[in-house]
Amino acid sequence: MDVLTIVLATVLYWPLYWPSFIQIVKWPHHIADTTTSSLSSIRHASKKAGGSTKNPKGRPKGKHRGIKKVDGHWVSSGTIIVRQLGLDYHPGLNVGIGRDRTLFAKEHGRVLMTTEKVNPNWDNKFIKRFYAELKDQQKIPIFKTYFHVIPEEQHRNFKLVDQI
Repeated sequence: MDVLTIVLATVLYWPLYWPSFIQIVKWPHHIADTTTSSLSSIRHASKKAGGSTKNPKGRPKGKHRGIKKVDGHWVSSGTIIVRQLGLDYHPGLNVGIGRDRTLFAKEHGRVLMTTEKVNPNWDNKFIKRFYAELKDQQKIPIFKTYFHVIPEEQHRNFKLVDQI
């Protein structure tokens, strides 16, 4: 068997003959360098394997809606209490409503949540938009959650600076 036959046999049947091939054949120096380097080369990945994701690119980011401050939390004026898409929660005492129906505190104080009976004005366009399906059922009471801000009492220690 000449060297060329062994090289061809090794390349074609490499997984079968590799262990015995190393021990039996003595290579000429110039062939051993080229053949063994091509036989022992390993192909590495050029890119990292891409795994699956639960939040793909095409989906919009979350809007972070919901109740931000609950019953008993202390808030300063301007603090957002609720972000909402519809009108699930209503503004109460010292609470304002924004253009996107965000409820915010108008005064410093503690948040109070109550569930109250609603008697809507059916002529209002705002009420028509959100409660149109309930207009026919006027005898059934509507209960909604209201957010109030109860102001903290100010301290009563005042220092007289000037008298008129």
